[in-house]
Amino acid sequence: MKPALSKMALMVAITLSWGALMAQEATIRKNLSERLSNLPKIDEISKTPMNGLYEVRMGNEVMYSDAEGNFLIQGSLIDVKQKRNLTEERIDKLSSIPFDQLPLKTAFTQVRGNGKRKLAVFADPNCGYCKRFEKDLQKLDNVTIYHFLYPILGEDSKTKSKNIWCAKDKAKVWNDWMIHGTTPATANCDATAVDTIVAFGQKMRITGTPMILFADGTRVPGAVSMAQVEKMLAEIK
Repeated sequence: MKPALSKMALMVAITLSWGALMAQEATIRKNLSERLSNLPKIDEISKTPMNGLYEVRMGNEVMYSDAEGNFLIQGSLIDVKQKRNLTEERIDKLSSIPFDQLPLKTAFTQVRGNGKRKLAVFADPNCGYCKRFEKDLQKLDNVTIYHFLYPILGEDSKTKSKNIWCAKDKAKVWNDWMIHGTTPATANCDATAVDTIVAFGQKMRITGTPMILFADGTRVPGAVSMAQVEKMLAEIK
């Protein structure tokens, strides 16, 4: 076969294959939507490494379907040969937040040592786990920490967050409260930055605090240990 004909045949095969895949996705989407009226909006359907199994993505939630949309499976897809949890890896990727998409102008920073490593923390000032994590953070060196005030635990959290944001030395007032328990003094200024952070967090489905975000976009919920933080920082290239 001549090279030109070979290339054309390949393009035809790819086109036919793509068309078949699109038709398959349409069938799954139609059947699942019609049969499960309470199913959230399906954002994406894609093939998995397992023959005949399709990933059904709804926001950051992942489920699986057969090729006809007759069955829906909830759970983890594990590649036993490679010992990989494919579902967990996929959700981690879906929930990542590119560091350059953070509204950094609405954060205040603390720089320790050379400040080369980067870390973002979303925290509520009345969150007990956040206070514990903040105390542990004092042990971290050679890092720039971007603090995002994320008051989701009530009105008092919003008041404290706005008083901290309006303070002359935000980082000091934050540490005084989170580590030493000194209540932030009442302060007035344009504190719309706090509302911007909350709106951003809701958009990115940040539902709890603390939420730690690394420079590679990986986010980790909860007050994780400094050993884990150090490990993740070291793995970032």
